[in-house]
Amino acid sequence: MTAAGPASPAPLVIDGGDRLCAELILELSRRVGRTEPGTVVHLIATDPAAPLDLPAWCHLTGHTYLGPLPGAPRPAYALRVSPGARRTRGDAPWHPLDPPPQHAEDDPRPPNAGDPA
Repeated sequence: MTAAGPASPAPLVIDGGDRLCAELILELSRRVGRTEPGTVVHLIATDPAAPLDLPAWCHLTGHTYLGPLPGAPRPAYALRVSPGARRTRGDAPWHPLDPPPQHAEDDPRPPNAGDPA
């Protein structure tokens, strides 16, 4: 007799249909914001930009991009919701809520850093 470990919960599936990637990221951001860390999300997305935009959004926010789902009947991609992920604007989830410093006195770079000689 063997003891079975706890079953992994079913992934959260978001069917993006034929929506453009910007709309998909809006929906994804809303749904992920209400999802427990560690949850795997499968996003069905036919937009050709999805394989580029989803990893970029995960990099921006700190969620873990797991890649395309092999053998899926429609293009689908997986990510894992990360604890402490970076928050983004609700109306524009490709913009973080904590932007970099905008004023010279707040900029940690030394004066003229990166300026042409």
